Amino acid sequence: MPLIIIVAGIILLFILISVYKISAFLALLITSFAVGLLSGMEPLVILQSITDGLGSTMGSLALIIVFGAMLGKLLEQSGAAYQITNKLVDLFGIGKIQIAIMITGFLVGLPMIYNAGFLVLIPLIYALAASTKLPLIYLGLPLCAALSVTHGFLPPHPAPTSIAFIFHANPNLTLMYGMMVAIPAIIIAGPLLSRFYTKWKLTPPKELFVAREFTPEELPSLSASLFTAISPIILMLSGAVLQMVIPAESSNIKILKFISDPTVALFFAVFIGVYLLGIKKKRKMSDLMKTLSDSASGVAMILLIIASGGAFKQVLVDSGTADYIKVMASGFSMSPLILTWLVAALIRFAIGSATVSCITAAGLTLPLIEGTGVSPELMVIATGAGSLMWSHFNDIGFWMFKEYFNTTIKQTFLVWTVMETLIGIIGLIGVLILSQFI
Repeated sequence: MPLIIIVAGIILLFILISVYKISAFLALLITSFAVGLLSGMEPLVILQSITDGLGSTMGSLALIIVFGAMLGKLLEQSGAAYQITNKLVDLFGIGKIQIAIMITGFLVGLPMIYNAGFLVLIPLIYALAASTKLPLIYLGLPLCAALSVTHGFLPPHPAPTSIAFIFHANPNLTLMYGMMVAIPAIIIAGPLLSRFYTKWKLTPPKELFVAREFTPEELPSLSASLFTAISPIILMLSGAVLQMVIPAESSNIKILKFISDPTVALFFAVFIGVYLLGIKKKRKMSDLMKTLSDSASGVAMILLIIASGGAFKQVLVDSGTADYIKVMASGFSMSPLILTWLVAALIRFAIGSATVSCITAAGLTLPLIEGTGVSPELMVIATGAGSLMWSHFNDIGFWMFKEYFNTTIKQTFLVWTVMETLIGIIGLIGVLILSQFI
């Protein structure tokens, strides 16, 4: 039975990492092969699935992660991150710093995929933790909650937008209803949840961030620091907005999609940082290139771990787990809102990808809403909420959180998995409440 095999795989992975202290990268590959064999796949087919999963994950994330690390290192070593965080503290004060982080994460998360938004903003979280002496989780969880909620609930993010078309929902109404659910979800799963972990003594990975003091003369200007940090956000937000107003047949649309792509936006941001934070401050080009080289090598193992998580996901997909869940769910009899949430949650647990969970669940439950009077906009939000549930070893976001916040496996479950599950549950509750009025 596929679900039993998944549970067995999770237990094996936990034992390999926690008991035998095997590298997460190797443990994920071993578990992927074991799950494939238990599912009845041929060894060569399993190997192909693992290769495909590694390749697709690397292909979609490698440059984003590397350019994000380069940008983060430039912001760190130049003092730009400290300049920005000091201004945030001055504007909001220590007591409201989480509000500033939530707003930032929300605005960034609307057009950007979770991984890109996380990698752009994590250097600022590191710098804030170092300058304010506040716990890393206390500052990081509001960011992760905001990025995750926009990923699951709100257009123009790709996943909610795509299933809005599947359900024939109005994207603008979906955004409005989604905002009503998103705000309490972010607050509860962000600032409120973070208070349970304030005693944890977490520090950023040394290869990604090392705290240091700067003299006023060493620091770049606030305008240069801020422009470098938000330049990828400006490019991506501009692309998202302009694509709504420029006709699809316009010759400019391809150029716009190119420069607003997360990879390209981060690439441009690195060169902006090299000039504004390096060359303009009279730093040698050789030193700047060494900084970029060191930052890229520092994320090599992180990239391999994340990619192996993609391999695990691909084996689960190719073994037919998602198809099994589709058949199982087709026999359920319940509210379409609850059913689409549950199907998305089961697929998320099985294969890890929130986007795949959304699209698969939407395709399965679309026929169920005909003649029921259920709002298609609420179906979009319910599906998105379900797709965030129960994140664990087969989710790339799980491994990103673990590696960038330097947590143990147990701590990652206690923070990341709890946060994602809480958002999913709050999303369902919010949708059910709204359904009484819409």
